[in-house]
Amino acid sequence: MFSAELFTQSLIAGIVIGIIYALMALGITFIYSIVKMINWAMGEFYMLGSFVQYFLVVGLLGPDLWWVAALLSAAAVFLVGWLIEPVLIKPMFTGGIERRDDYATVVTIALLLLMRNLATALNGPYQRSPGTNLGTVMLGPLPESGARLAAALCALAAMVLFWVLLKKTWLGLALRASSQSRVGVQIAGVDILRLDQVAFGIGVGLAGVAGALLAPVFLVFPTNGVVTTTKGFEIIVIGGLGSIPGAVVAGILLGVAESLGAAFISSPYQNAYGFVLLLAVLLIKPSGLFGERMRHA
Repeated sequence: MFSAELFTQSLIAGIVIGIIYALMALGITFIYSIVKMINWAMGEFYMLGSFVQYFLVVGLLGPDLWWVAALLSAAAVFLVGWLIEPVLIKPMFTGGIERRDDYATVVTIALLLLMRNLATALNGPYQRSPGTNLGTVMLGPLPESGARLAAALCALAAMVLFWVLLKKTWLGLALRASSQSRVGVQIAGVDILRLDQVAFGIGVGLAGVAGALLAPVFLVFPTNGVVTTTKGFEIIVIGGLGSIPGAVVAGILLGVAESLGAAFISSPYQNAYGFVLLLAVLLIKPSGLFGERMRHA
């Protein structure tokens, strides 16, 4: 039965989780915009961020400093991505490889399997939680999980910082120029390979902070990146591959669709509602809501 209170609560819950979904998708579409490749291992960087968060909270900082742990988790995942990129991604541009998309797919899927199996070997298949002392908060007359609300607010803060980086710094100018023309950036004297390294680190760092923020909500285990990867790719297809505003809007739309569908249709099929939304968008606009009409060199 329809209830205005249930609708409002579900809408708020969908927006909250959608903001965090958008943060994950933002990393995927950002790497694509700069490096022109799909990183299929993004879910494993999400998983890495959740594990770093768990070990920092449980073993070092405690639940009161969860936000410090989230910052450190993002920095740690950025560092891992920054170190991996020259080894795995850079040869795509320096090794004379003709079919770069195929190379990127094979390499990142291999990285996915390596990270997932390494996490299983070191941690086992067990589900863990860093715990939280945030409890439940009231949004007007409606209760909401404190952990989810805090994660959404931190995700918004991360998006704002990301926007400031892109719009207000020299690095952001170089990154935006690279997304338009890699050749043009090189002609201007910018080291495009170093820019790729930084962009890859930032992209996986966004996934890492999403994993850290959602660790107490969706738990920590070696395969927790599978569902988030699927949702991330749903979002970038809905929003348009390579579109940063599209990733944000589509993330919120996906969260709302899942929340309302679970509340008013059937909760066991919650993950299916995103695919319904995806198909509907593709039927109306195959390039996505904010999709590019063509890829630039």
